[in-house]
Amino acid sequence: MARYTGPRLRIARRFGEPIFGSSRTLSRKNYPPGIHGRFKRGGKQSEYGRQLMEKQKAKCLYGVLERQFRRFFEKAARMRGNTGENLLQLLERRLDNVVYRMGFARTRPGARQLVSHRHILVNGKVVSIPSYLVSPGDVISLSPKAQQVEAFKKTFESSRSKYPWIEVRRDEFSGTFLYIPPRAEIPENIQERLIVELYSK
Repeated sequence: MARYTGPRLRIARRFGEPIFGSSRTLSRKNYPPGIHGRFKRGGKQSEYGRQLMEKQKAKCLYGVLERQFRRFFEKAARMRGNTGENLLQLLERRLDNVVYRMGFARTRPGARQLVSHRHILVNGKVVSIPSYLVSPGDVISLSPKAQQVEAFKKTFESSRSKYPWIEVRRDEFSGTFLYIPPRAEIPENIQERLIVELYSK
C-alpha cells in the first residue's frame, strides 16, 4: 500500500497552509522550507506552476499518490457534471477521509491507519481498503475490539464533527454517510479548476 512517508511540515510550509493540521512551527516559520526559503523573492508564478501546485496540494491533503490521483481524475471526467467537483466528491468519499470527517481519528493519516489495521466496519463488515468509496446510506463504525481501546474512545468522544452530510452517533461509536456533498459544502481550499486545466493539456 503506497503512501507518502516524508516530512509533512515542509510540505505545509511550501503551500503556506496547515494542510496536515494546525502547527505552531508553521506560524513561526511562515516562509518556504530550505536554506533560501526566508530570502526567496516572490517572483511571478507561471500558469503551469499554479496548476501543478494546486494538484500537489490536493494530493497531499487527501493522502493520494500520483497514479491513484490520476485514476480518480479519469473517473471524474467520465461522470456527468463538473469534472472538478466530481473529483473532490470522489476524494471525499474515500473511506479514510470519511473516518477522519466522522472524528474517529484526528488526522487523515491516522484514519488511514485505522482502516488498514481493520478497526473500521462498513455496514457491519470489516473494510481494510482506505480508498474504498463510501456510498450514501453506508454506516461506518468502530469494530467492537477497537471500542475497548481507550485512546480510540477518547479521540472519538472529544471530536466535534460538523459536516451536514455526516450523522454521528457517539454512544454507538458509529456514523452514517448521508449524501455526497456538493462543492459548496466541502471546506478544503482547493481550486479544482486548475487541476482540470492541468490534466486537460
